Amino acid sequence: MTNLMGSKMQEQVKVTRNGRILEIILDNPKANAIDITISQKLGEAFVMLRDDPELSVGIITGAGDRIFCAGWDLKALNAGEMQTDNWWEDDYGPGGFAGLTEMWNLNKPVIAALNGLVIGGGFELALACDLLIASDNVEFALPELPLGLVPDAGAIQRLAKRLPYNKSMEMFLIGERMSATEAASYGMVNKVVPQEKLMEAARAWAEKLANSAPLAVQSIKELMRAIEGDTIQEAFKTMRTADLPTYRALLSSDDAQEGVEAFVEKRAPAFKGK
Repeated sequence: MTNLMGSKMQEQVKVTRNGRILEIILDNPKANAIDITISQKLGEAFVMLRDDPELSVGIITGAGDRIFCAGWDLKALNAGEMQTDNWWEDDYGPGGFAGLTEMWNLNKPVIAALNGLVIGGGFELALACDLLIASDNVEFALPELPLGLVPDAGAIQRLAKRLPYNKSMEMFLIGERMSATEAASYGMVNKVVPQEKLMEAARAWAEKLANSAPLAVQSIKELMRAIEGDTIQEAFKTMRTADLPTYRALLSSDDAQEGVEAFVEKRAPAFKGK
C-alpha cells in the first residue's frame, strides 16, 4: 500500500492506495469526530477517488475498534470554529460535510467498513456510502435532538429511504440505538461480520469491484442517481434521453464487447475502462 497524505493529516485522515482500491481511515481520537479541516481532507480523498482513472473503489473506516465516527466535533462547534446557523455555508470542502454527503458526481462505489459506534454525522457519512459492512459490535444512533439540533447533513434526507418511516422517526425523535443485526434485518446494512473479519470482508468486495468493468460499475451509480424519484416509465425515458455520459460511454465501449467475447470464449475478461 502507498500512503498518500502528509504528516499532520496523516494522523487524522490516512489515505492509502492498494492497487485500484483507495482506503481512507478516519483517525481522530477519541471519537473520530469531524471538524472543518478533517472534512476538507476527507473531501480531497474522495475527489482523488473520483478523478483518478486508475482507482475503481473506495473503503472508508475508522481507527480503533470502538467508534467509526461520532460526527460533528462538538468541541470545535462550541469553540466557534463552526456554526449552526446555515452551517453549510462553512467551507466543509468538496462533497460537503465529511467529504461525501453531497458529492453528487462520484460514480465510483464507496464501501463503509463500520468498526464501532456510528453516531450523528458519522451515521450520515455511512448513509452516503454505497455498501455498508458492519462489525458485530456496531450500533447506530442519532443523538442530535437533546442537543437542540437535527441530523440535517444526510440522515433527514436519506434514512427514511433505508428504514420504515416509523423506525426512522424512532431514531430521530427518541434517539434509540439500533444494532448492526437489526439494521441488517431492514437492509440498511449489507453484511455483519466479526470485528476481526471487517477489513477482510470490505477488501474482498472492493477487489471484486476493482476487477469489474469500470464503466459498468460507474454507470450503476450514475443511473441510480438519475432515476431516483422516477416512475418506472419515467426511468426508462431518463435512461434513454438524459445526459448520462458514463452510461453512454459504456454502451459503445470496448469493455462491453470484451465482456461478451470473454463469456463466449470461456475466459476471464480483460477490462480497460474504455
